[in-house]
Amino acid sequence: MTDDKPKTTMLGKGVGLPDSPQSAKLDRVPNPHPDTQYLARFTAPEFTSICPVTGQPDFAHLVIDYVPGDWLVESKSLKFYLTSFRNHGAFHEDCTIAIAKRLVDLLAPQYLRIAGYWYPRGGIPIDVFWQTGAPPNDLWLPDTGVAPYRGRG
Repeated sequence: MTDDKPKTTMLGKGVGLPDSPQSAKLDRVPNPHPDTQYLARFTAPEFTSICPVTGQPDFAHLVIDYVPGDWLVESKSLKFYLTSFRNHGAFHEDCTIAIAKRLVDLLAPQYLRIAGYWYPRGGIPIDVFWQTGAPPNDLWLPDTGVAPYRGRG
């Protein structure tokens, strides 16, 4: 009898949080529908990192959309990876793009986009958007669902 379960490093195991994004392990599992074009979305409304200059916390609402190829990202490892930024000093743009590029390197998706809606610092919200290219034809690509920052008004 063979074990057909995906080989993962975290799923079903008690593991500690990684110290940094570089040390965080991201797992992938086989896509059970590689012949079907569909969109998978991860939303992280409480993402945090540290300002590399002041050491103060930064907060963002991230939306990650991707069209899988042969691989899916295993969600527990993604949660732990995103949490590893909590004590990581980097600018908003760096955090957002680094996450997207790491997922692209791991998964080789047909398409990936990330939207980083960063909460105001110094009175200015910073929104960071990136995608691998044009979305596939006939793909339903919903709006990210995050309203632009309006302040108190």
